[in-house]
Amino acid sequence: MSAPQLTAALELAARTVPALPLRAGKVPFGNCRSCRDNACGGRPVMKTAGPCQCPGVCHGWAAATTDPRTLTSPPWARAWRQAQAVAYHPGGAGLTVVDLDNAEAVTWARQSLPPTRTVPTTRGEHWIYLGAMRSANAVRPGTDIKSLMAYARWLGPGSGTMTDLPDAVRALAVKEPSTVRQAPHAVTVPAPVGSAECRHRTPAYLDRGIAMAEQRITAASSAVHATVYRTFLAVLSVHGRCGCLTDAHIARLFTAAQAKGESPRHCTDAWTNALTRLGL
Repeated sequence: MSAPQLTAALELAARTVPALPLRAGKVPFGNCRSCRDNACGGRPVMKTAGPCQCPGVCHGWAAATTDPRTLTSPPWARAWRQAQAVAYHPGGAGLTVVDLDNAEAVTWARQSLPPTRTVPTTRGEHWIYLGAMRSANAVRPGTDIKSLMAYARWLGPGSGTMTDLPDAVRALAVKEPSTVRQAPHAVTVPAPVGSAECRHRTPAYLDRGIAMAEQRITAASSAVHATVYRTFLAVLSVHGRCGCLTDAHIARLFTAAQAKGESPRHCTDAWTNALTRLGL
């Protein structure tokens, strides 16, 4: 068993910071056979809720735990023997990590953000704030936000006094991360409400569009969250202003996304981001 890494994880757990092991490449361990492809019915939340009761290190960030019995159980012991690093779930501890990946990003943070606890990384720094928010990648060059539904590598306690999460950091995640791009075709915003008669009220036209959107989400084999966002954006760009969409249509899209492992919160965030992107 990797004694130093397990010791660090147990110390984190004692401070109510959920921990988990990382394998080579600084990534979580893959799901077991029972949990593969979401066959278990869904990822757990901090090992205390949800349909999956797998005792192993499954479901990435959601495996993080503060339970020392889980951290030292036989399934986890096998993972610790292969572990290369320790990670933690910032959002589960009520924290947000601003991951600054290079010197330019660090310089920007020093000029733009209130000081807080900092932890040196291989290429930059982690700035840690008190308070949780949604996670987002590439909110600006060299900068990611890791909080809810994400993990950060544990690199030590750092230095400085941790301060409250500022609005300046929350504002970085208002727009969809720049790594998420629009659908390949140009997105055109429909005319404002009331400016023209709705041309989408024929059931066949609307149903075909919703069915195609469901199929696009269902067919996604990777980058599911990005696919869901792009699909929501495409649907709203056509039907968002004219009043065609009903609760039933939206429920169909959310159901398809959740069947691919997206949480209700992720669905709501993607829908809200698409509305914001289109100015709706």
